[in-house]
Parts: sequence; structure tokens; C-alpha cells
Amino acid sequence: MIKRPRFYAVTVLTLAGLAAAGCSSSSSSSTGASDASTSSPSASSSVNLSSVTLNVGDQKGTGAEAVLTAAGLLNTLPFHVSWSDFTSGPPMLEAMASGSVDIGGVGDAPPVFAASGGEAIEIVGARKTTDGDQDAVVVPKNSPITSIQQLKGKKIAYGSGSSANYNLLTVLTKAGLTTKDITLVNLQPALALAAFTSGSVAAWDIWPPYVQQVVAQDGARVLATGSAYGNPYSFEVASKAAVANPDKAAAIKVYLATLDKAYVWAATHPSAWATAWGEAAGLPASIMNVAAKVDASTPAPITSATVSSEQNLVNQFFAAGLIPTKVNISSYITNEFNSTVGG
Repeated sequence: MIKRPRFYAVTVLTLAGLAAAGCSSSSSSSTGASDASTSSPSASSSVNLSSVTLNVGDQKGTGAEAVLTAAGLLNTLPFHVSWSDFTSGPPMLEAMASGSVDIGGVGDAPPVFAASGGEAIEIVGARKTTDGDQDAVVVPKNSPITSIQQLKGKKIAYGSGSSANYNLLTVLTKAGLTTKDITLVNLQPALALAAFTSGSVAAWDIWPPYVQQVVAQDGARVLATGSAYGNPYSFEVASKAAVANPDKAAAIKVYLATLDKAYVWAATHPSAWATAWGEAAGLPASIMNVAAKVDASTPAPITSATVSSEQNLVNQFFAAGLIPTKVNISSYITNEFNSTVGG
């Protein structure tokens, strides 16, 4: 985990400062959302946002800092931001449970595992991809495997509690297999990539831009994409303590509204976003142009459909014996911040 404290209300950096782990930048770009309103939604008059520090978790797969930078909105946040980088959603939510992170973006499965484990988290925002979940099961280019059924008895790399975990579960179920029919190898993306390219595992279930990376750079083949299986939602998750704190809640409201604008900009400017995301991820434009298009998402309000969709994940994970408790996920979702959805 890399922590990067910043005071973005006054600090302006350059996009060139971005690095592979999602390092910081806050300059406005000529390709950014200059035509979008950058004014923050009015917070409570009793809150002085300039004195608030919001601890934000980030990861290459969501790229919150990168997308805010690319859209020219990062330096409009009127409070202190302390960014922390994580390899995936589950370790971010573990940090959130410990109190070191207030809010961060994750896929569909991490909140389910966190809630089932009794962690005090709450889904506060949602985004929906146009074509559904874009996680995919990939195999090496010379692999004799041509179907999901042929994975029986094989080692598959994945991230426990990640969106890839749910994608893999649904893909196996569709093929008439269970997680007991394969050998699950729980690895974070960098280690999984090494295991995949070295042939230590037969397949890898992963999300963009890693899918596009191994296809372009290693000739990997896609066996199944999540668009035919998984869940189209990704989420902004906050600690219950942060939501209950009036100052933090006011900052979260501004953060969500600004981030929503940035993702709307990214969905309508895929090439510009691909360039910026590539800078942050350390990957070439040829790869990121594909990743940005397939992974485009737009803000969505929290509704009964959102809750039902996420509860379905709970039910499936519990039935598969992958989580200890069948929680009522509605206790871990709030529509308190729906007013921030607009873009």
C-alpha cells in the first residue's frame, strides 16, 4: 500500500507525475471536463471542508485519482485527500475496516465478503457498465484448453473476494462445475500475472486492463467474458464511521459528485481517458484504448434493483460455501448519497 497525502484545493501537479501504481496528478487537461461544471454540491453550512481530510483508497482497476486528473477535476476537491493504493478491492476494504481508509472504489464482490466478515462498511455509490461485467477467464496462447469444462482439475488464478471471484463462480456454474472441481490459487494481480505467464496456472480470472494486457502482450485467449455472466455493478464503499461523521459525510458527498462527473467524462472521451489511464497503469495506448471502451461505466443511483443484484451475490457465495454468513446486504447499502448522481 502506498500512501500519498495531498491538499488538492491548492496543489496543482502534472499528469506526467502518474506512475504504474496510480501516483498523483491534479492538473487540468485540455481534453478534460472543462465543459462540465466543476462546482461542488453545497455541503452543510456547518462544515468547513477545507479542514477535512478524506482518506481515499484507490487501485489501478478503478483509477479514481487518474480519472479525476484526466477529467480536470482533481484539484477542485475542496478538502484534503490522502490517497492509498491497493492491488485490489479486498485489501482496501480490510484497511477500511481498520479505520485507515474512508472511501474507495471496488467491484461487486468485495462488499459481500467484507459484510459477511462483519466489517463496518457501506456501499454509498454505484456505477454500471454498458455491457455488463468485463472480467474474463483467460488461458495461455498455447494452451490446449478451449472450454470452461476443460478446466476441471486445473489450477486457476483469481483474487479471493474480488469481482473475479464472482465471475469465476458464475462461469463455472454455467459450465456445470463448482469451485471444488478446480484448484483455486488466490493471488493478487502482479503475482497472478507472473504465475500465468510462467505456466504455473492453467487459467486466470481477472478484470481490465489485465485482460487486455495478457491478450495483447502474451497472446492469451479469452475463454469467457463476464458480460455473459456476472454483475454489471461496481461500487464506491465507505466505512460506516465515515458515513456517520457529519464532516466526512459532507466530504464524501462532494467526492462522489465530482467522481461521477469524471466517469461520465471518461465514458464520453474514451481515447483521452485511455491515454491517461495508460499513464497511470504503465501500459501502452493500444491496450488501454480497448480496456477503456469495454470497461466504460456510468454513475447509477442506489435502488432496490441494486440491492437485489448484490443480495444475489451474497446468496450465491454462501451457497458455494465461500462466505461464512448469509447477510442481509441492505444493511450495508445506503441511498443517502443518490443526489450526487447526475454528471
